[in-house]
Amino acid sequence: MRLRAALALCALWLTACAATPPRTPPAAALHPRAIVFYYNWYGNPERDGARLHWAHPVLKLRAEDAGAPDIPGGGDIAADFYPALGEYSSADPALAERHMAMIAQAGIGVVAVTWLGRADPSYRSLPALFDAAARHGLRICFQIEPASRPDIVAARAQLVAAIDDYGRHPAFYRDPGSGRPLFFVYDSYQLPASDWARLLRADGADTLRGGAYDADVIGLWVRADEGRFFLDGGFDGVYTYFASRGFTWGSTPQHWPQLQRWADEHGLRFVPSVGPGYSDRRVRPWNRANERGRDGGAYYDAMFGAAVDSGARWVSITSFNEWHEGTQLEPARAADRDGRYFDYAPLAPDHYLRRTRYWLSRFPRGSP
Repeated sequence: MRLRAALALCALWLTACAATPPRTPPAAALHPRAIVFYYNWYGNPERDGARLHWAHPVLKLRAEDAGAPDIPGGGDIAADFYPALGEYSSADPALAERHMAMIAQAGIGVVAVTWLGRADPSYRSLPALFDAAARHGLRICFQIEPASRPDIVAARAQLVAAIDDYGRHPAFYRDPGSGRPLFFVYDSYQLPASDWARLLRADGADTLRGGAYDADVIGLWVRADEGRFFLDGGFDGVYTYFASRGFTWGSTPQHWPQLQRWADEHGLRFVPSVGPGYSDRRVRPWNRANERGRDGGAYYDAMFGAAVDSGARWVSITSFNEWHEGTQLEPARAADRDGRYFDYAPLAPDHYLRRTRYWLSRFPRGSP
């Protein structure tokens, strides 16, 4: 009984720590070129009528593989960690306030929010996120997901829609020098460079360059020999996204100095992506080779240290709350049945937020 009571008190303490927004530091303390990827696709029955993304199918490696039962949510979620704030709705204004306060407390200046288009349920979260970001001195850009851009016509429409809808909001990110918005394009290789050139080169048939929708568009570097793709496509830079070190050539920190030199040679932006670990065993049980343990926080320190040493002048963090892949900085708790979920113990629930602030104090803040 004593042990059970102690565990219950511990769980209450963890929840209270996560539920109380930390004091927001002055805007000057936020790193203007530190970006965190943020997922706004979660929902619960109370606000959204469904357990959006907390419930999830178990993904197959091959179509012919035997299936597994869907993960239902409601205490049994599609993640290897359990959020200290519970199975929240991304559309909850109180949740947006807590999350933006946490991000600001970590010293991160820019939030790259998932964009899946106006028709997706995640779109409902944006008003609250933008308003909360503005209150905490944060700026929001977007990561454009493949599902919203099956072809280059759709890709152009999504970039335009994001600017039309939020380009006038005070929290919308614009480069301090050029005034241009910033977009990350996840899995940019899914469309050929010749298609991207239509949008991103000045002589492209549907160019965005020089007009009201001109923007800095950052593509995803995966394999070693992809430089020509980004040059031919007219991209403004590259990022690596994946928190699983070695999963791709781009996500291998030993290659980051080379990528920074390449970017400098071509006048482009290089944005390495760091993360605290990777674990997606509940949704991709066949992917254990890419699992990366947190190693008591040492994994995150090593990735962030590599980003500092690479000479990069921007850094992105994967992620604030991608629970499916276990890359989150957001506080977690072991709301557990039979050891189902990991947590950060013996580290504090907010360890990764505080550690981010430490590393950003060592990251350059000069002119990009």
